[in-house]
Amino acid sequence: MRSAIAGALVALWIGLALPAAAQQGPAAGELHSDADAHGATAPAGLSDANASLESGELAPSSDSANAGSEEGDQQNFDFFSDAPVQSAEVIELPPEKSRWLTIGGPIALLALFFGMLVQIWWLVPFDSHSIDLNLRNLPPAAKRGIAMAVGMFGVAFCFGAAEIWYQLRIHGSAEAYFAQMSLGKLIAFTHAHLFGFTTSFFIVGIPFSLQFNQIKTYQWVFPAGLAASLTDVMSWWGIKFVSPNFEWVSMFCGIIFSSTYLWMLVGLLRVLLFPDVIWASDKDRAERIAARKALKHREGDY
Repeated sequence: MRSAIAGALVALWIGLALPAAAQQGPAAGELHSDADAHGATAPAGLSDANASLESGELAPSSDSANAGSEEGDQQNFDFFSDAPVQSAEVIELPPEKSRWLTIGGPIALLALFFGMLVQIWWLVPFDSHSIDLNLRNLPPAAKRGIAMAVGMFGVAFCFGAAEIWYQLRIHGSAEAYFAQMSLGKLIAFTHAHLFGFTTSFFIVGIPFSLQFNQIKTYQWVFPAGLAASLTDVMSWWGIKFVSPNFEWVSMFCGIIFSSTYLWMLVGLLRVLLFPDVIWASDKDRAERIAARKALKHREGDY
């Protein structure tokens, strides 16, 4: 009885184990075959890589090939030849301007300045019998206002000189300053300076010319300053669009209109604020000296 039960259990275990082994068999065979195939191909790839490394037959990349060709071209380039430079970093400069513009332009502008003076001399000749006006005889309010206006315009000129120094310190030169200036700003710059120059010289030049109408050379101070101011503004356009040589014209005109304005400033302030000072340029010099001597004579009698 016991042997029969043991036999039945062994038969049941065999019946359950055989189907499971049949299902796992094909999968294990496939894995084994993949591993064999991989093992067969891997050594072949490694052997090919090792062979190529040993023989030194690795193909260079396209980037390294291009870099090598460019370096070779740069080393073999002749700087003294007329061959063009084959490089993307080369900047093409505009052609050099003619000397008729770079040198002849500033000379022509200076000729225009002196031409304006000659034209003024021809159209408005000197006349010693003009209106006789002495600023010392004006009311106190007029003398004070003229003196203040002349002084304020002098302060404005000082700030203009400080602006020139400041811009040159930042940009290094007048050429660099006008190069970074846009066309619209240059137009506004020209308008403001022409208006300022005309107003300041008109307000100061009219009373100066009336006060010293008897001196022929003094009648050139007012128009020379205005002509120099106009020429200076025109030179700015030449600096920006033609040549930096126009800077010499600007410097020359700046000296002219600054010296003429300073001349008128000193002359007017001396007449208006220091009436007892007598200079050789005073139209009433002889009368004032005679009156001073007469006053001293009368004081000595007492």
